[in-house]
Amino acid sequence: MKLRLPDSFYNPVSYSGAAIVLIAVFMFVFLFVIASASSMERAYAGIILFIVIPVFIILGLLLIPLGMWRRHRQEQKQGRKREKAFPVLDLNQPQHRTAALLFSIGTLVFLFLSALGSYEAFHFTESVPFCGQLCHKVMAPEFTAYQVSAHARVSCVACHVGAGANWYVKSKLSGLYQVYATLMNNYPRPIPTPIANLRPARETCESCHWPQKIYGKQQRREIYYLPDDSNTRWEMELLMNTGGGNPALGQKSGIHWHINPDIQVAYFAADEKRLEIPRVILTDLRTQKQTVYTSMMSGGDDAALQAGKPRIMDCIDCHNRPSHIYRDPNRFINIAMASGDIDPSLPGIKRAAVEAVMIEYETPQTAMAEIASKIRAEVSVDETRLAHSIRGAQQAYNLNIFPAMKVRWSAYPDHIGHLTTPGCFRCHDDQHVSEEGRVISRACDLCHMITAQGPSAELEYAGSQQSLPFNHLEDIGDAWRETNCSDCHHTPPM
Repeated sequence: MKLRLPDSFYNPVSYSGAAIVLIAVFMFVFLFVIASASSMERAYAGIILFIVIPVFIILGLLLIPLGMWRRHRQEQKQGRKREKAFPVLDLNQPQHRTAALLFSIGTLVFLFLSALGSYEAFHFTESVPFCGQLCHKVMAPEFTAYQVSAHARVSCVACHVGAGANWYVKSKLSGLYQVYATLMNNYPRPIPTPIANLRPARETCESCHWPQKIYGKQQRREIYYLPDDSNTRWEMELLMNTGGGNPALGQKSGIHWHINPDIQVAYFAADEKRLEIPRVILTDLRTQKQTVYTSMMSGGDDAALQAGKPRIMDCIDCHNRPSHIYRDPNRFINIAMASGDIDPSLPGIKRAAVEAVMIEYETPQTAMAEIASKIRAEVSVDETRLAHSIRGAQQAYNLNIFPAMKVRWSAYPDHIGHLTTPGCFRCHDDQHVSEEGRVISRACDLCHMITAQGPSAELEYAGSQQSLPFNHLEDIGDAWRETNCSDCHHTPPM
């Protein structure tokens, strides 16, 4: 039996729609098979397969009835057809039976592809390549830092969105503006940290890092190289009092005491980056007793603080850079030297490398050329030995500084520790005092004990359960006791 469609189908517009549908379906099936056979997720393959091609399928399907309606109208105007209010389906006519059969089969195929495509589109928009690779320039700093972070095997949406349809919809609505801003090239550089609208850590971080877990003391080893001619290696070993070092005490001590389920710590911040905290409110959830600590150094308006809303402290208030960490030059050059990417035996290489990467360059290409030039000018050794260290410095730079997006360590303060930013000392500064005279202490042994320190060849070790007094790498007397580390080790804001 010869297949015959209604006469109105035979027009250029409907032909074009049918051709678009057939080509798009073929491309969808072909690319889906290729993508399924590959174990790698590719951002652009996913967006073409599950977003672009379905748009063409829908467009083609719309063109078919549009062309039929257009021809029907033309025939009515020419008087060749009697005007009817609605289309007539008569299965006794071969053309109508063929059209109904094709429509039914096409609808089933379309619904199947729609279900498959919708599921895969959802999966794709939740993938790491979609978040990190689709917009190369915008997300390059975040994606690069993420790949070398402790959360490199955790998907972006696990932290930035979390479980549940509510936050999924919020993230996609927010993403619409981000797409617009990217296309219009009117996004800020660097991208601001989403502090205000970030989902609470209790709903994301704590799905893995549950606060009821008791952690013992953890050993931490820091390696530094001094900026002298011999790149003196200085080591420090710390016993971190992470929390609950004594199981009998539970979470009544240690760093993670701040997220003890029996207490609530809230605070007022005086700035958007939460670097200044003029007031802290501690609530004992068992007795509901509140203790308010106010900074004696704060010039904040008390009325403004009362009008504001305190933030309840969670993981992100300390671990605010859990995956996207941009280290300062001293730190990332130290790491490169300790790993052997930069040869510590080259005279003055630490000082030369830090000075070279510290400069603000306009483009990555300029940075690579200038870093190589400046290191060669300062370090006089054989080029064969020097080339490896230059590549190490360039690689370390590319992992932490991104000129196009104006991303560097000073743009994103890291609240862990207290070396280059106030960090712990935002509250633990001996200046936050309650009405009863209680003080939030800045005593070092609240968080860690120094078990060893000094030049690698002359390490000094502490006795059992004892801590060494801190020995500054340079002789500054007791000045380090009277001021915050970040007052000297900070870098000017961008």
